[in-house]
Amino acid sequence: MSTEANSGATNDLWTRSLAIYVSTLPTEEEKQQAERYFKMITRVSAEEGVFHVLTSNAYAAEYLGSHFSDKIASCIVLAGGPKDCKIAFACDPSAQQKIIAPKYEETAENPAKRGQGGASGPAMISTLPLDPSYTFQEFVEGPSNSWAFASAKGVATHPGEKGLNPLFIHGGTGLGKTHLMQAIGNEILRTNPKMSVCYLTAETFLNEYVNAISNNEGEKLRQRYRFFDVLLIDDIQFLQRGKQCQEEFFNTFNYLTTQHKQIVMTSDVSPKNLSALDARLISRFMGGMVQEIEAPGYETRLAILKKKSEYKRPQVPEKVLEFLAEKINSHVRAMEGALAKVTVMMQMNPSITFSKESLSLLLKDFIEKDQNLRRLTVREIQESVAKKFNVTLAQIVSNDRSATYVTPRQLAMYIARKYSSNTLMEISKEFNKKHATVVYNVKTMEKRLDTEPALRGALEEVLSEFGYSTADAPGC
Repeated sequence: MSTEANSGATNDLWTRSLAIYVSTLPTEEEKQQAERYFKMITRVSAEEGVFHVLTSNAYAAEYLGSHFSDKIASCIVLAGGPKDCKIAFACDPSAQQKIIAPKYEETAENPAKRGQGGASGPAMISTLPLDPSYTFQEFVEGPSNSWAFASAKGVATHPGEKGLNPLFIHGGTGLGKTHLMQAIGNEILRTNPKMSVCYLTAETFLNEYVNAISNNEGEKLRQRYRFFDVLLIDDIQFLQRGKQCQEEFFNTFNYLTTQHKQIVMTSDVSPKNLSALDARLISRFMGGMVQEIEAPGYETRLAILKKKSEYKRPQVPEKVLEFLAEKINSHVRAMEGALAKVTVMMQMNPSITFSKESLSLLLKDFIEKDQNLRRLTVREIQESVAKKFNVTLAQIVSNDRSATYVTPRQLAMYIARKYSSNTLMEISKEFNKKHATVVYNVKTMEKRLDTEPALRGALEEVLSEFGYSTADAPGC
């Protein structure tokens, strides 16, 4: 890794932090994979608590940022660095290395090789590398994700099959969407090694489209993505940023599906809530299999932690895992970060013992918000909103559609969905409404809050009763 002369201290801290992180990984395969990505880092600098990390290509920056950022930040603290630091990954414009991807000329010269793997094998034609640890065996199934899990396994077994194509998985941050998507890719490559799989984010697709148009290479981009047997595209909501890009993706989507090629997408919201997306795309997405992943309950969270800690050394006590499962429930990634921090502390001090008090202090950054979120029940939210609007609890949960009751009902649903740890199933039950009704009302309230200052004020007033502001939404 090349660094400037005056950044020695920053470079040393960064190197120590990466070493701590690698030491927490349970298998040699995971250690080697992490080190491969770290070798793509070209420069590191720090300014006002932000580590600016440059990589040899845009794909590496995107992958490192989405998979390693939070975990490395925790390790920086353990290595003696600043607390609450942030890491910003970006492509080094001076770097020459590029991720290997199929070229239009290669596919055009020998189209018969499409879907046959080619001499170089599947790894040569994945836009972003698949994480080998993302498998179905390592995914913890529970009530919150069982339908999505079953659909993903169906796609991996029968890629391109009607009814499962496309597969659209949506849900909040850190709930396992990317894990399931990559598990599909890994399983297909394991059982059908001659198939070609492409994994990328919608943001990458958008950026490549812009670059292709700027360089008059639209046809090359078009042929490139039509080469694959399986297209896995993460965070499809980013396509809302570009209208022309949507047209290109629509054409690619149609081509692949008519050729019985499999498409899998993830998003933070349901297709019908992608309001800035072309209606034709929404229709195509809804025409396949749409599955939601909800926030896991306590039992599933504990099972996830047990699975993650199986290969860790030293072994994390079950009482500690139970504490983490109880206190951290906003998303799985936060639990993993907390578990990594506990593991590192145990490695540094093998004789350490944990009490609830010491764990609360050690993991303050992870659990502080979650502890508050757990105290917010749907009933408390309903009662607070009812009081604010001078209506009764019975009227809040009734089917009366008059404006007097619709507004507080929608606001209560919005707060329950955005500012509490309750699942959609739990919220629907408390309001005696169908899932789709709750989703519709939450989306409607989101739009109203953007245009109605008085309603925004009412939201802030209700939140203030619980010690929150509008900036505290966990993004469930």
